[in-house]
Amino acid sequence: MSRRRGLPFSSVVTALAGFILLWFTVPGIGPAVRAARADGVSGVFTARELVCVQHPGHESCTWTGDFLAASGTARERVSLYGSDRETMLAGATTPAVDIGRTYWVYGPGGSNEWVFTGLLLLLGAGLLGYSAFAARGVVRPSTPA
Repeated sequence: MSRRRGLPFSSVVTALAGFILLWFTVPGIGPAVRAARADGVSGVFTARELVCVQHPGHESCTWTGDFLAASGTARERVSLYGSDRETMLAGATTPAVDIGRTYWVYGPGGSNEWVFTGLLLLLGAGLLGYSAFAARGVVRPSTPA
């Protein structure tokens, strides 16, 4: 009589991690592509306040302000993606694009955030694929000697 083993715990954890990554990443594909292409409503961003966060050995800043679309629609308290301390001064304006994100507008050149989204997608799919192969016995998780 053959004894069938259940799925190894590591395969279940790996599959769960892959699923969670995909769960959080897939909804961001559309916005990441729109941001990369600067595909949205054109307008002007006016810098109002520089918001900075201190990390050990590093400071991360972004400009928050108002966005005025070419159609006249205004949005307040949005941040310009990719801005930092040196890119603007309070009261300065720059062309921007509203792609529909709640708190962000983008420069007319778009953004590179699609790279991170793509890497997370690959990692999530890779974890799911690995766990599927491990469950079928194609890949055997290494065991410590």
